[in-house]
Amino acid sequence: MKSFKLKSVLVVLFLSIAFVSCNNDDDEEPVNNSFSKTAFVTEIKGPATGKVNDELSYEISFVVDNGCGEFDKISEVKIGDVNGLQVIAKYPTGVCTQQVPDPKKTAYKFKATAKGTFDIKFKKSATEFITKSVVID
Repeated sequence: MKSFKLKSVLVVLFLSIAFVSCNNDDDEEPVNNSFSKTAFVTEIKGPATGKVNDELSYEISFVVDNGCGEFDKISEVKIGDVNGLQVIAKYPTGVCTQQVPDPKKTAYKFKATAKGTFDIKFKKSATEFITKSVVID
């Protein structure tokens, strides 16, 4: 009887330890240590002509607020009734010790499915775009 009671206590103790040691911290969301903001474009370099269904590559130069800013993505934007594109830069939430930003560059790919003249517009300020025209034969 004493052996049965001791085994029961040990089983309960073991199960209690196993239950308490399991935690649920794997389901927590990762901490986001950055924020995103529009970076204004200063220059668009690339071909002025192209062929239908050919992918053209453009070098987009943009400025960030401080030396820690990095390219995040390109997204669509509308200024008034004009549609265009904008560069989004991401910045760490902590203190940035690199205060003098270097101009940054990224690539933008353009592929036309029809002949014509197309304007590639990137946001260069809060109220205007910088435009690069391309003629597709």
